[in-house]
Amino acid sequence: MSWSRRSPSSGSSDGMPLQSPAELEEYLRAHIPLAAAMDVSVEQVQNEIVLQAPLEPNLNHRETAFGGSVAAMAILAGWSWTHTRLRAHGRDAHCVIQTSEVQYDRPIASTFRTRCDGVTEDEWGRFLRTLDRRGKARLRLEVTIECEGTIAGSFAGAFVALAR
Repeated sequence: MSWSRRSPSSGSSDGMPLQSPAELEEYLRAHIPLAAAMDVSVEQVQNEIVLQAPLEPNLNHRETAFGGSVAAMAILAGWSWTHTRLRAHGRDAHCVIQTSEVQYDRPIASTFRTRCDGVTEDEWGRFLRTLDRRGKARLRLEVTIECEGTIAGSFAGAFVALAR
């Protein structure tokens, strides 16, 4: 399989397809109630995870996006990237956030997106080998927060997979 710097464009070395945007969105809304309350939609799953949320259900008292909503969207993007790749590679594991840091660079005054393009092939391979060997593994991901075509912030966090 040919990989660029980041994750595979579709499927996996195991030949299992990634969830479609509609499948992932349905999963998020059914299993993570906050995703439904925030009106999160999934725009892309293949090369990267791109999530979107409208401003209105995520407003703060300044008529901009509430920082907690922005942080939650970034966590959802990283979690979704990890979840879909684990599933595509045939791993049955719980995925949880371990650490997170958000940088807010500018106010968000309209619909916003979070974008996670994953890790290198080498990093992903180490992650899977560690998960297989130890039953748990940690992966550090970065997420870009965007509004109106510009970067509004960034997120870095560690996600842990625990084999079931």
